Amino acid sequence: MVYAAVGFDLLTALLDTWSLWCDVAGDRPLGMRWHAASQELLRGKRYRPFEDIVRESAKQVGIDPKQASALLRRWGEFEPWPDVPPVMERLDATRRFIVTNCSRKLGRLAAFRAGSFELVMTAEEAGAYKPDPLPYRMALDRLDLDPAEVLFVAGSAHDVGGAARVGMDVYWANRGGAPAPTDGTALRQEPDFRGLLDTMGIAD
Repeated sequence: MVYAAVGFDLLTALLDTWSLWCDVAGDRPLGMRWHAASQELLRGKRYRPFEDIVRESAKQVGIDPKQASALLRRWGEFEPWPDVPPVMERLDATRRFIVTNCSRKLGRLAAFRAGSFELVMTAEEAGAYKPDPLPYRMALDRLDLDPAEVLFVAGSAHDVGGAARVGMDVYWANRGGAPAPTDGTALRQEPDFRGLLDTMGIAD
């Protein structure tokens, strides 16, 4: 196998979180605007409570505070993308970890939906939101991993540059068809996990 470990973004690469944001909002375009507003409030910043960001972003896009509370209550309902479980089963013997932009409580709750991992590093624990290098570096240090021996599976464009800047190769599962970032380049980009096993050096 090419890599000693694989790291994952949780809330886009592994889990279909967008569907729940949209369901709670009651409308897909509104739900996606809410999600985007939350990302703008946190991206690359020092940590402040993720739950506050969910509520503030709801207010920005005209969503009732009760709906923000409902989203937080339903955080454990996320489902893995359909292509994720069979790939994760093939990676069962591989060291796996998560770096995610949320609180400790919500990060562990969501990670449980995606499988088992050696470490779930949250923005709360690191004190900063990705793509700040702190969450990635803390995960690598905690696991005693050299970034050169790790493949990071990004779910969003900002993860591509963030993980690459700390020295990890990046596989980008670009599920939303986002434009390429200007601050980093993925080793491989696919719309899902279809090329991940090959990139990891695991034969079909």
